[in-house]
Amino acid sequence: MRKKTINILKVLRVILAVIIFAPLLLFFIDFTDILPNVSSILQEIQLLPVILTGAGIMLIVHFLLTLFFGRIYCSVICPAGILMDVFNRISCLGKKKQRKKKKNRFHYHKPANRLRYAILGITVLLTVGGMTELCLLLDPYSNFGRIATNIFRPVAVWVNNILAGILSSKGIYSLYNITIRISTAAFISATVAFSVFAVMVFFRGRLFCNTICPAGALLSLVSRYSLFRITFDKNKCNKCSLCEKTCKAEAIDSKNMTVDASRCVTCFNCTSACNRNSLKYTFAPPGSLKVAKDAEAKSVIKPSSVTVSESRRSFITTSAAIAGSIPLSALAKGDGDENHEKRIPLTPPGSLNIERFKDLCTGCHLCVVQCPTHVLHPAGLKFGLGYMLKPYMSYEDSYCNYGCTVCSEICPTNAIKPITSEDKKTIQIGIANFYRDLCVVYTEENDCGACSEHCPSQAVHMVPYKGTLTIPKVEPELCIGCGGCESICPVRPERAIVVVPHSVHQTAELPTEEEVQEVEIDDFGF
Repeated sequence: MRKKTINILKVLRVILAVIIFAPLLLFFIDFTDILPNVSSILQEIQLLPVILTGAGIMLIVHFLLTLFFGRIYCSVICPAGILMDVFNRISCLGKKKQRKKKKNRFHYHKPANRLRYAILGITVLLTVGGMTELCLLLDPYSNFGRIATNIFRPVAVWVNNILAGILSSKGIYSLYNITIRISTAAFISATVAFSVFAVMVFFRGRLFCNTICPAGALLSLVSRYSLFRITFDKNKCNKCSLCEKTCKAEAIDSKNMTVDASRCVTCFNCTSACNRNSLKYTFAPPGSLKVAKDAEAKSVIKPSSVTVSESRRSFITTSAAIAGSIPLSALAKGDGDENHEKRIPLTPPGSLNIERFKDLCTGCHLCVVQCPTHVLHPAGLKFGLGYMLKPYMSYEDSYCNYGCTVCSEICPTNAIKPITSEDKKTIQIGIANFYRDLCVVYTEENDCGACSEHCPSQAVHMVPYKGTLTIPKVEPELCIGCGGCESICPVRPERAIVVVPHSVHQTAELPTEEEVQEVEIDDFGF
């Protein structure tokens, strides 16, 4: 047995994956808001955001990378793919015998091409038709975002709170307790995605990437013609099948000495496992592998009961995964409060209108975790299946800062268009409606005025009511729907002033500034 050498390509691949994955993960779980927004650039190079934003140059870059080097996107850039590699590494930990057995748990399976390309085709057709629900459920980046937001972030906050309690008991107050906010529907979705990833990785490696994932299926159409790929040196190979047993993509057929380039994620695990250096990553255009392709074609044409059985199991497994990725509506009903006449969601400034936002938002929840006032909440099914898991403005205990534009700056799919602070002050996402019969000034004849004090646009102001009492009045042309009035209203359970959403955002007027009178002082005032 020859001594193994360090696989430089694998080391480089792991380093690049860490460089991309770590900032992505930290950006999602950063509850202290100390990371710069420049980290969001890594979100903007993800495949689905690139497609939805129409970033043609970046899309061409992805296709060229795949055409030249294979599906390195899946092992280096995609955070969900890197997370699956982490799961795979964890599953290999344990006792020496168990670790050796787990490292050799994979074996070659024929590709379920009909299933994966059918899923890709259906996803594309639905998305083009304005129905992004399937895309939202299957997109790897969006699933990673929900996992990071609703599982990893709460864990990080929980650890912070424990440490804060320990330090405060010793008189150290460098850390402080932070409220953990979890949406029921989002947590269910994240848990299901996390479980599907973990189970599939444990039993079938990158089955999700090669059978269910639309991004993986799209890239496979290009990677099958990649110029650089893993190939066998038939003079050195002794068919020990070590490469096949370590291929998490289950793309290596050691008996026929072929590698399915459409499924290979270019992780270089196989080249590291080979003791005879019979596997190499080299320049090998598709035409040079004609013999291998002919052998593969013969194996596909020749039917067998084992193939049928495996195909059936793969179909059942993937179908169950897709069905299981849909959150249960019964558990999502209590997410948020139904105030008065709200039937449509309040969408963030910059989203322009609900239909556009629904078509472009993939529910990655990056805006949810980065919102300074935590006014963005993931929706369950309260606004229907078409708005499932997408963020909406909830003024239950917070409001949207008057000049804040964070969500528009970090949205990777352009569902929230970039806006300036000045633009934000005139974007009307809804109008505050005042319900006089609920106001404490009317019901209890008590002074209040909290809504007027917290209105940044002067849309809510107090007018004479009875005697010295004043009561709120809303000027619709000045209201931007920021929720300052609604969030502070003391009336419960239904508030006396509520922002009613616009399905299409409007433009509000800027408040007029009072003229400052110049007073000339000729002498001292005493």
